[in-house]
Amino acid sequence: MLVFGILLKPWVAVAVLGCFLYLCTPVFNSGPETWDSKKPNFIVILADDIGWGDLGANWAAATSTNTPNLDKMALDGMRFEDFHSAASTCSPSRASLLTGRLGIRNGVTHNFAVTSTGGLPLNETTLAEVLKRVGYTTGLIGKWHLGHHDEFHPNFRGFDYYYGIPYSNDMGCTDTPGYNIPPCPACPLRPETPRSARGACYTDLALPLLENSAIVEQPVNLSSLPERYTQKAARFIEEASASGQPFFLYVALAHMHVPLSSHPVSSRHGPYEDSLREMDDLVGSIKAKVDSAVPRDTLIWFTGDNGPWAQKCEFAGSVGPFLGAWQTAQGGSSAKLTTWEAGHRVPAIAYWPERVPGNVTTPALLSVLDIFPTLVFLANATLPENRRFDGKDVSEILFGRSQEGHRILYHPNSGAGGQYGKIEAVRLGHYKAFYTTGGAEACDGSIGPEQHHELPLVFNLDQDIQEDMPLDRRSEEYRKVLPKLTRAVDYLLSDVATDNVTMADYSQAPWAVPCCNPKHIVCRCTEL
Repeated sequence: MLVFGILLKPWVAVAVLGCFLYLCTPVFNSGPETWDSKKPNFIVILADDIGWGDLGANWAAATSTNTPNLDKMALDGMRFEDFHSAASTCSPSRASLLTGRLGIRNGVTHNFAVTSTGGLPLNETTLAEVLKRVGYTTGLIGKWHLGHHDEFHPNFRGFDYYYGIPYSNDMGCTDTPGYNIPPCPACPLRPETPRSARGACYTDLALPLLENSAIVEQPVNLSSLPERYTQKAARFIEEASASGQPFFLYVALAHMHVPLSSHPVSSRHGPYEDSLREMDDLVGSIKAKVDSAVPRDTLIWFTGDNGPWAQKCEFAGSVGPFLGAWQTAQGGSSAKLTTWEAGHRVPAIAYWPERVPGNVTTPALLSVLDIFPTLVFLANATLPENRRFDGKDVSEILFGRSQEGHRILYHPNSGAGGQYGKIEAVRLGHYKAFYTTGGAEACDGSIGPEQHHELPLVFNLDQDIQEDMPLDRRSEEYRKVLPKLTRAVDYLLSDVATDNVTMADYSQAPWAVPCCNPKHIVCRCTEL
């Protein structure tokens, strides 16, 4: 086993070596008197690149469903129909989940690379750090993508235990020797390939699989990774429950990001549908473990990091009814990397027997930003001082006592041209305003032109969920909503200007690549 600490400063490496036990001792608390054993447990499951229309419970137009476990969870819990990621790509979305702050505050405005030396700024406080301070055991299983070098590693950002890959699963492609950086080609369909095997053309990925700060496998075997994630999650739940401490488990799946892995029993469906079913099985296994061990004490919150990656064609998910028709008519995709609805409206379910009412759908306008303050409230902890948050405590909605979500949500640029992190669209009630439009690369290779609108395009989502026809700028409806939008944008900018904001370090260096054999062309190792 090669210790990942070779990439760390000496004092950091020594600290990490102390975390090789499955559950490390909390940094901020030293004794049982500092925590309340009745605090609830939290499991946040984050799917990657999942489409709103992938969830059977969301999409009545679906002729069949590949998410029976999630559909059952929605039936037994609460489904959010207007739930949004805080950005429409990986790193910014994850940073906002763990800080409750938009990228213009926490500094993470676009993705980190394999060679990144930095990560989520160290003066940003993560949800795991807050919960540890009040006695929680914390674990992360899956994709991190917020910095893997030195103090940016998960073990130094509040997580007692980490098992997973440090960034996206396409950032270590092995289909072309030596091609070890994105973008990855989608899993190829060859005429001679049997349909049942078309999702299995990737097996080993030139990625490091980490357990705490040790590389335990490289390349990673993609086909066995879901089962190992399931086993590690079950073990974490068992050991944390036996310890008597409350726990926070963050499960950041590789599904549904390309390259896709296949369901063990391949169906007549294509590779995306098979992989979706595999993801659903994984979630079902975690829920079954909770139901058998700590059902009344544990909140499970499932959602996605952003919408589907339409550029990947048949290997991308369903946008449901959110077509972004105004944009697609001009070229490009209106899904991942964009501020159109398909880019950031994601599936979301909360499940907590006897606490969260079952078979309830809420229309409240909510965001992944809300997870941080809500869990902090439920844990009877306090938000970090000297900074402002974009999320809000929505526990009253979870318990079925309110439908009052956000009045305003801000959507930043996440990669489709423009300036990273800049607020390009604003949601105000059922109105959606675009100050900049542009499409990400579509399946046909087209990219929508970036356009700046001095007077924003405004859509009434109650009447036009497909974002097809903007309001006539001469209409009374437009004239009434425009001043409110202007005030909303001005308020955010002035608030950020007086806030404690940070800047992420996006510098890169070859030596920052985690690798068990740096002399090999694609860092492949067969023996550790």
